[in-house]
Amino acid sequence: MPHENVATVLVDPAVLHDLEVHLMTLDLRLWPVATAPVCLDGPRQAFQLRRRMLMARRGAWDLASDWTPVWISFGDSWRTGEEPLPWAAHQVLWRTLEGYADHVRYRKALGGVPWLSVPTERSA
Repeated sequence: MPHENVATVLVDPAVLHDLEVHLMTLDLRLWPVATAPVCLDGPRQAFQLRRRMLMARRGAWDLASDWTPVWISFGDSWRTGEEPLPWAAHQVLWRTLEGYADHVRYRKALGGVPWLSVPTERSA
């Protein structure tokens, strides 16, 4: 089954919008798990994901207990057909997140989720 590579990140709601806009300029997409189109029960999945991430860090990330779980995916400019994502894509993502270090928590690894399709505008 096709999947999309994503970083799973807890984001401080105070910077969520700014981070999303910054990522868009790099052709990276931010998807709040609670409203992601591939989630049947997004709010529940977001709660469970946040809880798992916090529990895995045994208190080290407790300040993120009310932060927003998001997936960050890679736009078309990073893809070359069926080839794996280039290392440059990974580097841009991790460097960008490092710039928000006080407001994000993540494990430096990619996971897979069902394909997240971006809505397109229809022209008349």
